[in-house]
Order: sequence, then C-alpha cells, then structure tokens
Amino acid sequence: MSDELFFKTATELRGLLDDKSLSSVELLQSVIDRTKATDDKVQAYLDTNEEEALESAKASDERRAAGKTLGPLDGIPVSIKDLIVEKGKKARASSRILENFVSPYDATTITKLHEAGAIPWGRVNMDEFAMGSSTETSYYKKTANPWDLERTPGGSSGGSAACVSAGQTILSLGSDTGGSIRQPASLCGVVGMKPTYGTVSRYGLIAFASSLDQIGPFSRCVEDSAMLFDAISGHDPLDSTSYSGEIPKCTEALKEKKGPWKLGIPKEYFPESLDPEIRASIDAAIESYRAQGCEIVDVELPHTDLAIPVYYIIATAEASSNLSRYDGIRYTHRSEEATDALDIYFKSRGEGFGAEVKRRICLGSFVLSSGYYDAYYLRAQKVRNLIRKDFLNAFKQVDALLTPTSPTPAFKLGERMDDPITMYLSDIFTINVNLAGFPALSVPCGLTQSNLPIGLQIIGQPLKEDDLFSIAHSYEQAHDHWKLRPGL
Repeated sequence: MSDELFFKTATELRGLLDDKSLSSVELLQSVIDRTKATDDKVQAYLDTNEEEALESAKASDERRAAGKTLGPLDGIPVSIKDLIVEKGKKARASSRILENFVSPYDATTITKLHEAGAIPWGRVNMDEFAMGSSTETSYYKKTANPWDLERTPGGSSGGSAACVSAGQTILSLGSDTGGSIRQPASLCGVVGMKPTYGTVSRYGLIAFASSLDQIGPFSRCVEDSAMLFDAISGHDPLDSTSYSGEIPKCTEALKEKKGPWKLGIPKEYFPESLDPEIRASIDAAIESYRAQGCEIVDVELPHTDLAIPVYYIIATAEASSNLSRYDGIRYTHRSEEATDALDIYFKSRGEGFGAEVKRRICLGSFVLSSGYYDAYYLRAQKVRNLIRKDFLNAFKQVDALLTPTSPTPAFKLGERMDDPITMYLSDIFTINVNLAGFPALSVPCGLTQSNLPIGLQIIGQPLKEDDLFSIAHSYEQAHDHWKLRPGL
C-alpha cells in the first residue's frame, strides 16, 4: 500500500478496508508513523494512545473478517479535541487548572464513535478552555500551521485542524463556540463543520459558553464530514438541550441529485477591508455556483456589526459561570502557596488560569453583576434574537448563504497575542452563526500567492444539514482545492 495512506479520505479508506486490500492496523500504523515524523514541528498532539488504538484496530479487522463491521467509520482513526472527555484519559482543556484531571466517563460523542467502530486516536491541542483564535493560549504548547510553521492554525480547535491537514489523523472532533471549527479549518485547508445547536450532544464537553458550544467534525472532504456527523448526531437524554426530533442522514443525501440552489450573498460579509485574495477566491466560488445553474441573490443581515459585542457579553458571562466550578478544592490544580481556605481558591485559580481566560472571566463577572445585568447581558440576549431573525428572514429568500470563513489567511504566531480586539475580529464572519444556532461549514476554495489556504463558508438553514452538505459537495466536486496538501 501507499506510504501516504494518511492523506486518503475516510471514504477512500472505507473501500480499501471493505475489499480487504488494507487493514485497519496498517492504516493506523501509517497515521502513527506520520505523527511521529511530523509532530515535533506541528505540535498538534498533547497525548497519543498508540497501544490502545492498535488494539482497537485489531478488533476492527477481526470484525470485518467475520462480516460484522459496525459501519463506514469502523477502523478509521479520529483525533479528539482536549475538552471532549474520554474515560481513563486526561481531559485538560489545555489548561493548567485541569492538568491532572482524568475523566471517569466518556462523552456521548466518544460513546458514539466506539459504537461506530471508529478509533479515538490521540488528544489534540487547543486554546485554553476554547478561548482564542490561534491555539496560542494553551498552557502546554503552541500548535503550528502545517502550510507554514511560522503561522497559526487558527483556533480554538487548531490542533484538530492541523493534525488532519498534516496527515496525522484521518478525521477529528472539535468544538465550535464562535467559529472554533470553521476558522481553523479555513486556515489549514480542510473541511470543518458546525452543526445546528442541539443536534450533537454536549454531554462530556467541558463547557465554555453552554448556549453556543457545539461539537463537530473535521475532515479532508465534505463526504467524510457528513459521515462523521451522521455517527455523532442524535438525541441524547443526558443533554437537556439535545434536539429530540429526526435528524437527516447526510451521507445518503449526498447520493441524491439536488439543486440548483438559490444562494444568498450578505453584503455585510464583504467589507472593503476584506483581504483582496480572499475576496477574489470567494467571488470565484460564487461564480462557480452560478455556472452550475444556481441563482445568486443579494441579501441583508442588518445586525451583523453587533455580533462581536453581543458575543463577548454572552460568551464571557456563560464562561464566568461555567468556570466557577474550578476552585482548587476538588479535581483541579491546587496552589502549593495557599495557607488557608480562601488562599486555595484565589491562588489556585490565579495560577491555574491563563491571561485570556482570566480576562473573559472578569468580563463575564462584570456583565452579570448587580446593576449591569439588564444593561449588558439582558440587552445582548435581545440583540441576539434580532441576529437570529435576520438569518430567518434571509432564508425566506434563499437556501443557504455564501461568505468568507475568515477575513484573512493564517497570520503569524505571536502577531495578535498583545492585541485582543484584533484577535477577536478573526471570528467576525463565524460568530453570528453560533448566536443564531444554525449549521455552517468551511470548505477549501483556493490558496493565496503565499500558498496559504482560503475557506468558503456556507451557512445553512437550521436542521437542514443534509442540504448544507449537498451544497458544499457540489462545489467540492467541481474543484481540486480539497486535494491540495501542505509541503510539510
């Protein structure tokens, strides 16, 4: 077999596994060898579980030989973002305060991966508690972009995007609170998808902002993301926000001939400040859809400019509440300098949290404080509803929206760490989707002259992931952008 098995799609590998020309052990070993050869440069992984993963691969091969394969993901390696818990493994959310926490249970998404026969392979780096857009706020390491090791892979799921891009896994699970799947997918030249809020269980996801967080897939192609979404989605009684209705099977939807589509172009996502190379690639993608017979319609999302302030009120408020449980008393880092009970609380949190997490806790505590709740948090929730209504009004006219995923290509490591506002603006095109709770994905749509990936964001209607994947797939099949690989 080719020594580049690690760059094949899960769809391709499924065929090779089914016709017995490849074993799951061979596939996993290829991924392990690739990780060992490249991760000293990329720094995507916090932990790997080589021995356990190989045992799972052997079990997959035995099931396949006995004609008892568990489905299309059986035997496929999937890396896990460090805030999705796995029984018996450290789950640190890339924070010092959880440096010794070992989870006593599996997240629902991990349980579903096991049921599908997929192989959880390694835990990958991220921004601390998913707070960041560059994977530089991690306590443990800084992950590099495989396309240019001096640049960021994006964040907060930078480790997930980087390891897929570098061939260190076939698929990956990340989470998206304000663009944390789509933005790094764009910057690393892979597919990343945020589902409709509630379609994938959050049980076992270490919380940042509970009304915004959503687990989703990373992959090399659209069909692979659809396959992984099908495996992890569905109602979960352990998650009180889990959607109890029927969720479409997206892999099957890709086999149907759909379209042509009516696609909206929101003018608010094409400001004069947009990087000209990104504008050119997105314009070309729009024209590609037009050439396929799609109707292109200009739409308006008038409250778009309020997304950043609304998001950083709601997200920080929820973060302040969620992170109050990390007190130095139970399962978190405890300061050795503490001399009394109050010291344990203040010094443990002071040592355990990084600067960005502290900043957001302070902001969130302020907007929830007496006298400011109505002025900030309550008002932000009202504007959030207006943002959602903007999308719903647009979807009365069109099937989906086309926008850039990121306003710039991958930026240099360290370039924005001293400028939080500029860093926050990295997610300006993705945050609104989380506030509205709608599905969206980023698909590769070209390279800059400096050989850096560009992503096209497709925003879909709620609970219509099948249409979203079909629209993305129709673009992907007409281009080879998704086949490009970093020269790592």
